[in-house]
Amino acid sequence: MKKYVALFLFILFCSKTPAIENPYVGARALALSDAFIAFPDVWGTFHNQAGLVNIKSISGAVYYSSQFGLKELAQMAGTVIIPTKTGTFGLGYSQFGTGQFKETKLGLAFSKQLGKRISAGIQIDYLASILPENSRAKGCVTFEGGLLYRISEKFDLGVHVFNPLRQGIKSFTEEIKLPTTIRAGGSIYISEYLLLGFEIEKNSEEKTIIKSGAEFLFLENLTIRFGVSGEPFAYTTGIGYKMGKITTDIGFYYHGNLGITPSVSLQFNLK
Repeated sequence: MKKYVALFLFILFCSKTPAIENPYVGARALALSDAFIAFPDVWGTFHNQAGLVNIKSISGAVYYSSQFGLKELAQMAGTVIIPTKTGTFGLGYSQFGTGQFKETKLGLAFSKQLGKRISAGIQIDYLASILPENSRAKGCVTFEGGLLYRISEKFDLGVHVFNPLRQGIKSFTEEIKLPTTIRAGGSIYISEYLLLGFEIEKNSEEKTIIKSGAEFLFLENLTIRFGVSGEPFAYTTGIGYKMGKITTDIGFYYHGNLGITPSVSLQFNLK
């Protein structure tokens, strides 16, 4: 029975837009309702590549979430960040679904500091979709990029655009256009213990979404997070714990009708 429910939900999610979208991953981001555009983080390969310049050592992360607790709707992702004298390189991969229903993304990013306050990043993506009627994956190449502007040590603004040329995936009968997504927002330290994030997202096929999140440094290595977004309204929460070079994040997304989506990510750096 679960298998048929998962199939129904997969079709429901895919039917919301003409084709696959840019996936947002990372348990920290999820716990903040993905109000994450101005957060320099290793998961910048899926949010804003410009923030990767703030990562000063080789770093990586892995992520797993299960939509509403169904393994058939699992999201898996990984990323590796390598800073160099020329700029910072990033590689990210994600997969949603399993078996005959699968969506994947592979991206190669490059970011660079352009001045004292501004950084920029760009990423080349390959997105593919596998359905039962396809003998092999159908995919396309597109790109995305963003800017990060530091107003002060406590206040950052970010902007990001995905698939600006409306690239699409060719099916047996037509070319299905991928949506263009524009995100803009900021992050601000209210104090050394409280960080706020806010963001506006516009998808070319959907309504504008307003997102916000708050991160509290509860103990020296323990962080508590909350978020809200809408419309439709969604609530998120999570925690993060840092031990040496490893950070573990757990996030939960709540849907009023379908239940809870749990997520976890593990991040490391070699510094």
